[in-house]
Amino acid sequence: MNVIWRTMLTILRAKTLLRRRGPLDPTVVGRVKLRVLPTDIDLLRHMNNGRYASLFDLGRFDLLIRTGVWDVVNSHAWYAVVASETITFRKSLQLWQRFTVETRLLAHDEKSVYMVHRAVVKGEIYAEMIVRARFLRRSGGLVPHEELFDALHRPDTLPPLEPWMLEWAAASALPSTRAAAPSVWS
Repeated sequence: MNVIWRTMLTILRAKTLLRRRGPLDPTVVGRVKLRVLPTDIDLLRHMNNGRYASLFDLGRFDLLIRTGVWDVVNSHAWYAVVASETITFRKSLQLWQRFTVETRLLAHDEKSVYMVHRAVVKGEIYAEMIVRARFLRRSGGLVPHEELFDALHRPDTLPPLEPWMLEWAAASALPSTRAAAPSVWS
């Protein structure tokens, strides 16, 4: 079972829950239960570090759909892209091990929305990833947060961004797509 099948199942489950239970508040913690499959492991027989980001996407899909953000974004011809991310590993997930992907919206700055994803086993964090994403228009350009919250018919209730996150975002940023970014090694 590859990630595409997990993605389709996650989207179907999230849409079903949205239809049955209504939208969740954007500040809740979304949870998706998973198991480490043979396609997730590397030569060391634990979950490959690259697979975490793919499986954390499932948490992002689930939360965006169940909060109603997904439908609003699609209806306005907007889409979200990951601008940067950082992950910290604490313990390895082993083959067939059950775990939960926990996802939560954290905050936003003037351009980006910040989310956290966690791989959790029996209440214990095994890995955590911070994601900085932007909402863009299919016609081009950034979607201002005021417009996003207006379209969601919700006030901006996200807490202020932690100062270290602003520093991380600035330190990890690459040049704009309109600026040159030559690959020069010193």
